[in-house]
Amino acid sequence: MDPARTAAHLGAARLAAVTGDQVALQRNVEAMSEDMRRAMKLPDATRPIDHEAARNIARAMPEVVSAVWIDRSNFLVRVANAQARSERTIDELCYRLEPLGDTLAVVVHLQNAAPETRDGMDTLSRNCQLAMGDHAFMQSPRKVDVLDPEVRAQQRANAELARRKGPSAQTAGDRAAIEAIPEM
Repeated sequence: MDPARTAAHLGAARLAAVTGDQVALQRNVEAMSEDMRRAMKLPDATRPIDHEAARNIARAMPEVVSAVWIDRSNFLVRVANAQARSERTIDELCYRLEPLGDTLAVVVHLQNAAPETRDGMDTLSRNCQLAMGDHAFMQSPRKVDVLDPEVRAQQRANAELARRKGPSAQTAGDRAAIEAIPEM
């Protein structure tokens, strides 16, 4: 929370209370409450996103192939190509969803529907109002990839290491273990 902004709201609320201006008092207390809610990354439960309207908005965007809600806060959107699988597409979708309600409760998972490489299969996931990897209060991260990107990265690193070592990469222990396997 911004201390100067909080002090301004508190001072204005006190002044409104002394002068008897109930409307100004309520407005300033609500503003402080909203600032605290945002600082806590707490979605506004009074402004939920209409899921069907959100799906219609997403499907109307260029390059979007499909859109489906996984649960109350996770929105899976599949796009036609690698160029559309970007932070810019997530930003545009979130911007279009803002009139529907509080987008702090929405995490967009963006997938390429026709990936040409293994890296293109990874899902980009981000909360509409927060940075990549950050989540709203009580919002646990949801993995939507079949294979965890960390496992895939480790497999690529192992394959690259084996490629650099060449065919003679077997150690004496590996050869002994293979030779110890009985014939079937």
